[in-house]
Amino acid sequence: MASNTMAGGLVAGSHARNQLHVLHGVDEDPRPPTRESKAKICRICGDDVGFKDNGLLFVACYECGYPVCKACYEYERSEGNQNCPQCHTRYKRHKGCPRVVGDEEDNFDDDFEDEFQLKKEERDFNEHQNHTEWCCHSFCCRKWIFEGEKETYNNEEWKERVAKWKTRQEKRGLVTKADDGGNDQDDDDDFLIAEARQPLWRKVPIASSLINPYRIVIVMRLIILCFFFHFRILTPAYDAYPLWIISVICEIWFGLSWILDQFPKWFPINRETYLDRLSLRFEREGEPSRLLPVDVFVSTVDPLKEPPIITANTVLSILSVDYPVEKVTCYVSDDGASMLLFDALSETAEFARRWVPFCHKYSIEPRTPEFYFNEKIDYLKDKVQPTFVKDRRAMKREYEEFKVRINALVAKAQKKPEEGWVMQDGTPWPGNNTRDHPGMIQVYLGSEGALDVEGKELPRLVYVSREKRPGYQHHKKAGAMNALVRVSAVLTNAPFMLNLDCDHYLNNSKAIREAMCFLMDPQIGKKLCYVQFPQRFDGIDRHDRYANRNVVFFDINMKGLDGIQGPVYVGTGCVFNRQALYGYDPPASEKRPKMTCDCWPTWCCCCCSGSRKKSKAKKKGLKAVLGLGGLFNKKKMMGKHYTRRSSGSAFDLEEIEEGLEGYDELEKSSLMSQKNFEKRFGMSPVFITSTLMEDGGLPEGTNPGSLIKEAIHVISCGYEEKTEWGKEIGWIYGSVTEDILTGFKMHCRGWRSVYCTPKRPAFKGSAPINLSDRLHQVLRWALGSVEIFLSRHCPLWYGYGGKLKWLERLAYINTIVYPFTSIALIAYCTLPAVCLLTGKFIVPTLNNLASIWFMALFISIIVTGVLELRWSGVSIEDWWRNEQFWVIGGVSAHLFAVFQGLLKVLAGVDTNFTVTAKAADDAEFGELYLFKWTTLLIPPTTLIILNMVGVVAGVSDAINNGYGSWGPLFGKLFFAFWVIVHLYPFLKGLMGRQNRTPTIVVLWSILLASIFSLVWVRIDPFLPKQTGPILKQCGVEC
Repeated sequence: MASNTMAGGLVAGSHARNQLHVLHGVDEDPRPPTRESKAKICRICGDDVGFKDNGLLFVACYECGYPVCKACYEYERSEGNQNCPQCHTRYKRHKGCPRVVGDEEDNFDDDFEDEFQLKKEERDFNEHQNHTEWCCHSFCCRKWIFEGEKETYNNEEWKERVAKWKTRQEKRGLVTKADDGGNDQDDDDDFLIAEARQPLWRKVPIASSLINPYRIVIVMRLIILCFFFHFRILTPAYDAYPLWIISVICEIWFGLSWILDQFPKWFPINRETYLDRLSLRFEREGEPSRLLPVDVFVSTVDPLKEPPIITANTVLSILSVDYPVEKVTCYVSDDGASMLLFDALSETAEFARRWVPFCHKYSIEPRTPEFYFNEKIDYLKDKVQPTFVKDRRAMKREYEEFKVRINALVAKAQKKPEEGWVMQDGTPWPGNNTRDHPGMIQVYLGSEGALDVEGKELPRLVYVSREKRPGYQHHKKAGAMNALVRVSAVLTNAPFMLNLDCDHYLNNSKAIREAMCFLMDPQIGKKLCYVQFPQRFDGIDRHDRYANRNVVFFDINMKGLDGIQGPVYVGTGCVFNRQALYGYDPPASEKRPKMTCDCWPTWCCCCCSGSRKKSKAKKKGLKAVLGLGGLFNKKKMMGKHYTRRSSGSAFDLEEIEEGLEGYDELEKSSLMSQKNFEKRFGMSPVFITSTLMEDGGLPEGTNPGSLIKEAIHVISCGYEEKTEWGKEIGWIYGSVTEDILTGFKMHCRGWRSVYCTPKRPAFKGSAPINLSDRLHQVLRWALGSVEIFLSRHCPLWYGYGGKLKWLERLAYINTIVYPFTSIALIAYCTLPAVCLLTGKFIVPTLNNLASIWFMALFISIIVTGVLELRWSGVSIEDWWRNEQFWVIGGVSAHLFAVFQGLLKVLAGVDTNFTVTAKAADDAEFGELYLFKWTTLLIPPTTLIILNMVGVVAGVSDAINNGYGSWGPLFGKLFFAFWVIVHLYPFLKGLMGRQNRTPTIVVLWSILLASIFSLVWVRIDPFLPKQTGPILKQCGVEC
């Protein structure tokens, strides 16, 4: 650890306290690297670059000095594209390396000398070496490496490559043949080494035959849309002028919404991971695992609404994950301070001692007992152990007994005693008052003696309930997650964190390994803020009536964002880089040095470049001293390459300041002006020390007792006061959808994210499948978007000085403006009924050219959808359900969210819509027919009745007026049926299985529709106003 830290650059610390702090990540030693200096790391395979025969560091590319080892260099020249991964310059042949096709003719002498082993004096490469003395310090890969394709080979191809390379080495006498007895073992070792050098993941671009037509149609649709608006604006319907104005405004808004949604899907990609290579690289036989630790967060609030058996199953799936047990810690946040959950976790920890070894022994999937034992599959498939059936039956019996114990706890918790809950030892439960209680931490597993039934170590399980007091703002889920960040940093401090909702379990035991293929990648790992997995759900009916699976978003929109700057954070199923949550910037890629021509003297170029560097550094230092750069504007608070590692205990801030003695005043002032830890992270030296340890881990010599005490301190209700928690650090406050804000802030700093979609879904959860619950879920999401729109973090005006890409910004703008589409949508859905009742229409008589534009627009919409389904693999049924629920949610939940958000932000009025449950069937998907009354049901019901009445009125009018009135009627009927068809799932859910609808819904809807229709007919604003005398019928038949 110390050697790695020293290699990072200038180091400040105290030897007596065994503490190290890296101040600069760039080594400024002008001497050429030798064997005595620290070896460089190959950016392709992760091994040491190595040295030449003369003791100098091996440099593959003389242009940019990108660190590549000799083996990867020779593989790239013989089997790859023969170019440097960073600067695209063709590799020149090094002395002693085989010649390949395309080598320059001026190197023929070297080729002749190498192939015939002639002894000559070595050529002078001083000019190249002088140039590479600066270049070899570049460790940052360029952007195209992240976005470019990674070349991969199967096992047979790699065996051939290794065999060819060994043959060439043997011919040149660099490798001697071993005895016959050891050849097989050497071949296997060479093959494993070669396989470990392969990338851990690769990008799978969409085939050009699928994506190019899709992009062409998008451009054509945009052009057609422009001509369509040109026609609509310049040809008003004078007989229905108000309706025409409303329709044009709505159509323009729909066009802008389509642009915001469509263009972020311009670069969709897929990704594949290679878990076997991850194991070969970081889990070598006979060596300790080098996989980095992971802290898993599970959040819950009310165990009576979120059943403890569901939370217990999620915890069991985490504890049995396929990952080194000493590197996994599960933290459960109980924001309701419930003794029920406390006791349930105690039972879960006891059951885990038998469940975890069973999962590891038989490699079962999924490792959630509730879903594993209820799966309707052949559980004997691929099982060869004779004891499996017996052990499975015994484990199922154990789980059923475990469920009975949990059910007993739930039944006991239904009625709270007057004196409050009492623990088993007789002491009162500290959380009897859920709004006024101290912080609580309980470690169930991971301590001494907490082993499974086979005597093996188990992952750690920690119960956390943060302190709550009256008068403090606790910020709901975002505040609970920030408390878990601090507790985990004090107790375990893993560099990565996985957060899950209590109803989302690990469906794939290798999910964490999937994320590590990206986060531990030597090229892009340090620049990733998180790896997002798609959400998959159990218990949804086959037809997915209300688009609960959200397939279009997760399989189309998210893949499109993955090709830009990364997917948005969706609140669960996400593995975070801890450093990104601390508000730091990602490591900046060093730019290549500008090439100078031979016409200028070398000293001139050096002086000019040197003066520029000095002036730039001076400006940066002055900017930091004056505070103009913002707090922590550079990476890691002390330069963009500051790495925070510490091998000793550092529990006092004075120790950090002792390392400043060896630096000039400018650096010292810059360091002290930007490094006010207490104002940023809070008054906890232990937590501040953990933020300086980039690779995680605890300082040496820490006392577990003192750590628990400090953990209680960091979850106190007043800890975040006058700090940047919730503003720049951790989960961001200010919206009920804190996930969007948190991911948006990270992307604005320049971080990237990755979308990982393994073949077996990584996580699965539950979703509300009945109409009322689904609408309330959508209401909460839309309300959060409105809150962000009205805050300072709105993507329309926030972060323009950062590193957020424009297409990524469009995607974030779309996520916060989509609720406002409901205003235009409900107006547009009302227009067909109005047109049918009044006989007017929003479009005047069409000529041939206008008809062509209308037809072209509809055809382009259909073709865009078809091509989108082709490259994404989404079924047409999922796509159609998504379109239907877009209208259903838009005219109900989104509309209420807009007004509720405006009242909450502007007037401070918090409006809640209550939900009342009715009885449901116990059959499969019985909850689908569960009806709950809510005011969200009134607008869409009214729209359905209005359009049905309009259809009846329009057809009746056409029958009375004769054949000539049927032509104009078809356009009106088309739009009315468009509304009815999109609202059909809502109507079906409203009627229920027994076609029973509550009277209040029918009364309100019929009343509003009748009043609107009668008032409209009475006013009839489209009748021409008479200017002459009013003529009335005399009543006499002439």
